This record gives sequence, structure tokens and C-alpha cells, in this order.
Amino acid sequence: MKNNAAKGGKRQGPPGGGFNPGILGRLVKMLFGYYPVLVPIIIFCIIFAAVASSIPAIFIQQVTAAIEKWAGGGDWAAASAEIVPKVTFLISMYVLSIIAMAVESQLLAYMTQGFLSKLRKTLFNGMQNLPIKYFDTRRHGDIMSIYTNDIDTLRQLSSQTLPTIIRASVVVLSVFCIMLWYSVWLTLLLVLGVIAMMMVSGKIGGGSAKYFIKLQNSVGKQEGFAQEMMNGQKVVKVFCHERKSEEDFDKLNQALYEDGKRAHGFANVLGPIIMNIGNIMYVIVAIAGGLLLLFGAPNLSISGKAFGISIIVAFLNMTKQFTGNINQLSQQVNHIVMAAAGASRVFALMDEAAETDDGYVTLVNAEIAEDGTITETEKHTGKWAWKHPHSADGSVTYTQLRGDVRLREVDFEYEEGKPVLHDITVFAEPGQKVAFVGATGAGKTTITNLINRFYDIADGKIRYDGININKIKKSDLRRSLGIVLQETNLFTGTVMENIRYGNLDATDEECIKAAKLSGADDFIVRLPEGYNTMLTSNGSNLSQGQRQLISIARAAVADPPVMILDEATSSIDTRTEALVQKGMDSLMKGRTVFVIAHRLSTVKNSDVIMVLDHGRIIERGSHDELIAAKGQYYSLYTGAFELE
Repeated sequence: MKNNAAKGGKRQGPPGGGFNPGILGRLVKMLFGYYPVLVPIIIFCIIFAAVASSIPAIFIQQVTAAIEKWAGGGDWAAASAEIVPKVTFLISMYVLSIIAMAVESQLLAYMTQGFLSKLRKTLFNGMQNLPIKYFDTRRHGDIMSIYTNDIDTLRQLSSQTLPTIIRASVVVLSVFCIMLWYSVWLTLLLVLGVIAMMMVSGKIGGGSAKYFIKLQNSVGKQEGFAQEMMNGQKVVKVFCHERKSEEDFDKLNQALYEDGKRAHGFANVLGPIIMNIGNIMYVIVAIAGGLLLLFGAPNLSISGKAFGISIIVAFLNMTKQFTGNINQLSQQVNHIVMAAAGASRVFALMDEAAETDDGYVTLVNAEIAEDGTITETEKHTGKWAWKHPHSADGSVTYTQLRGDVRLREVDFEYEEGKPVLHDITVFAEPGQKVAFVGATGAGKTTITNLINRFYDIADGKIRYDGININKIKKSDLRRSLGIVLQETNLFTGTVMENIRYGNLDATDEECIKAAKLSGADDFIVRLPEGYNTMLTSNGSNLSQGQRQLISIARAAVADPPVMILDEATSSIDTRTEALVQKGMDSLMKGRTVFVIAHRLSTVKNSDVIMVLDHGRIIERGSHDELIAAKGQYYSLYTGAFELE
């Protein structure tokens, strides 16, 4: 479809992108929602392994105390009897810890990939329900960046960051309690060092946060630009735009480089600083403990134990554990910021308002008796009717689908205060062919977008078989309309599958019949594998004309009562057009057809031709009538006035 957003304004940048701590709470809530049993089991395994890794400090103190007794002339047998059970218990705890970590890693991998799979599915399914305006006003590369870069930050968060935070927090809390148990003095000394670590971490981490947010947005902008250049590579080369494209890319790449350099520069300096503060604290604790022991200072502790070598040795081990895990926590700040920025973009897409649909009139298979009585049926009869329930009295009426489309005094604007269509009135009776001609931007495609309800009108009325289209469910409305766009979109799959896209229930025979009707069968049978030939990259292995013929066949197999041909033959050469026109005439026979064309030769046989200029219908009539009037259509047809 043509990008009508260009008429209304520039494309928007990537959605979301700011840091919002509440986003993380929403993520965690989603994890518990998806895996209410699995998440608690994983958390239990993490906590068990973390607590098990904190216990050795207690055993080191007790074993060291037992060795002190023996070294001071105690009974070695008694000391051994005290040490061996403790070592055995410690080994058992380590074995259980290894088992817990193994279970955790396997369950975490399963949960993370499952979470991302469900998240992508939710994102994609929600995206299918967004209005066309959303895609018209956003760079597609930015949207793709959400599925790749932003989703990957959530993988990092769920598989590494959150488990690390839980594990390190449990170790810090456990070790802190053990330290208080043995010595309040040394614990306070260590707390002062941790406060210094947190101040440094907050200063540096806060500086990197804003650059990580900028980094996420810069990645989206660069991917969007790269995708645009790939899609328009032929245009770039035709107009020798390579150098300018390189310059524009270099600007985006430089911005990405600067944001990445600053973000990772802050992040990379944080780890060594925190680590060295931890090493300094290790030395300070060792010196302070030695001085307290040397001067016989009384010990203040919850346990009431006297100060000794065993406590200092245990404390040195706990100092390493405590500061090491504080370091791990500080290093997660950047990952949290990146995940929060990525999650905000993911949720911004997820929370986009779906296309509203208040319609209640539906399209049903119908059997129509000779007297005109309409009966709804489950089987496909080739005839359709509008099922119209009436809330006032609970009755249901049926209206035969005929293809009578009427626009009356329609106004429309893409942006408030910038009208695009003014007072458009069009009557298209069943079987009529209505053509719209006029310069680019006159509003031709916009009219057909309103009939499809890709956009809703600002004022006026559009009626389909006498029913206000606002009352018709959008899916049923669009099912009754066939459309062939100027820009072809073929999907990865066989030729047959691409034709069947117009009607998923169509048989192979019906698809082939549609291809013959459009004139596509002639070249399809000459393809390497005929109808089973694979198409990739939007049918890049076909010519533009061949792609358009398949697109026309796709519309033909849908067999709708109303057809919209938006520059449908603009990509086909005049010789091919002549071959296709006969098939197109057969396709249009008995249908209401709206034709948009720059080639006036394709609209000559229309029942009525509308000439548009700046959103207004300035002339209407048959070809002969408009030629006789010698107005703008006459100027267009004779070449005295160019469409563009």
C-alpha cells in the first residue's frame, strides 16, 4: 500500500526507550504469570546454592578454632572428632549446591527461551491488530529492532541478570548476618567500605544509564536506515546516491559509536574500581583484625565469642565473598538499565491500541430463493449476505451482498487541521466500473483506503449495500473487497501459496483458474517448477510485471464482489498490459470495480470517471462525456496537461 503517512507528516522514531523502574516489575510479573510453578522452583535453587556458598565461613571458623586448641596442646583425637563431621557436612552441602545449580541452569534455559517465545508471539499477534496508520508513521527498521535487540536485552535480564541479583543478594545478606554473629567491629568497618563502593557505583552507574538508553535508540535508528537503503538500493544506484548514503550512514554510525563508547566506557571502569576497593577492604580488615588481636581489644558480637585467629581467618574469607558479590550487584546496573530501556520499547509496541472495530454486521454464506428470501447456511454457496442483528427488538435481517458502494459528502484528514478530501460523493452501483484519475496526491488512493476502513472518515457517510460501513465488522468488510496494489508484496513460499493467499480455502484448480484469468499462467508454467517454484525476497526472482500478475491472480482467487485496482497495471509494459486487459475485463465482469490509473487508456471503458484535484472531485462522467466537455480530463488525455 502507498505510504499515506507521508502526506500527513514525518515518520515517528522508535517507540518507548526511556528508563522506567516500574517496567522491571511488569517483566517479573509476566514471568510469574507465564511460569507460576517453575519460577519459584528456580528461585529456591538459586537461594539454596547461595546459602550453601555462605556456610563455609562458619566451618572455617570452627575448624580453625579446633586446630588452635590442638596446636595449644589439646587432644588431636578430640579435635579430629570435631573436624571430620563438619568437613563431611560441608562436602555434602557442596554436592547439593552443585545439584541445585545444575537444576537451576536447565530450568532457567527452558524458562528464558519459553518466555521470549511467548513474548514474541504476543508482540506479533498484537501487531497484526494494529491500524495501518501505525506502520505508515514508523520506520520499519525500528520495529524490527524491537524483535531483535530489545528482546535480546530481556534474554540477558531473565537468564543472567535477575538470577545474579538474587544469588548475590542472598550471599550478601547471609554473609552480613554471619559477620555480625562473629564481630560487630569488623562488620562496621566492612560496611563503611561497602558504602564507598555504592557511592562510586551510583555515580558511575548513573552516568552510564543515560548512554545505554541512547545506545538502544541509536541501534534502532541505524537498523531503520540500513533497511531503507537495502529496499531502495536500485534508486540509490540509479541516482548515484551512494556517497550521500554513506555520509548519512556515517552520521548514524558515529552517533552509535559515541553512545556505545560512553555507555561501555562507564561500565568497563566500574568493575575494576569496585574490585580494587574490595581488595583494599581485604587488607584493611586483615590489619584491623591483627591490631585488635594484638592489643587484646574486647570483641563485640552476637555470639559472645572472644576475639581470636579463627574469627580473623573467617572474616577475611567473608570479606572476599561480601565485596565480590557487591561487585556483581553493581555490574548488573547497566544490564538492568539496558533491559528496562529495551522493555519499555517492547511494551510500547505491546500496549499500542489495537484497531477499533465496533461493527456487528457480519458476512455469511447465503441461499437466495427465487422470491428473494435469504437463508443463512454453513456451506459455501458462492452467494453472500450481510447478517444484521437489531438490538432494539432482537431481530435479525439479511441483505444480499451486491457491491453497491456509495460515498456521500465525505471529508477526511490524516492530521487534524490538514484536510485531504473535501465533500467527496461517489455512487458505484453493482457491476459498475468507477475510475479515479488525477495528479499524485490528489486523494485517489485515500478514497479506496476509506472504503477498506484502513482509516475512518472525519465527516459524511459511506454505505455498502445500504449499510453504514461503520456497522460492518472490518474483517468481513475487507473479505468482501479485493485489492490489487501498485506495490506488490509476495511472501516466501511457492507461487501456488502466494496465489492462495487471497483465499486459503481455494483448491489448486481454483488457483490455476485465477492465474489463467489474470494472464499469469502463461509465464508460471515456464518457471523451473511451475506453480511449485519457491519465491523469496518479495519475488526477486521474477520481473516486476510477473510479480504484479501473481498479485492480480491472488485477488481473482478471492472472488470478491468489489475490486479495487490501485495502479494495478502500472508495473506492466504496454504489450503485457494488452494481454492482461482481456483477463482483467473477465475478472471485473459483474463486479463493482474502483480503478486508479495514471494510464488513461486503462480507464476509457469505465462507466464513470472521477477527476480529482487537491482532494476534490472537479469533473465526473464517461470518457466520451469528459472529452466532449474539454475540461481537465481532456487536457490530461490529449497530453496538454501532465498527471504529475
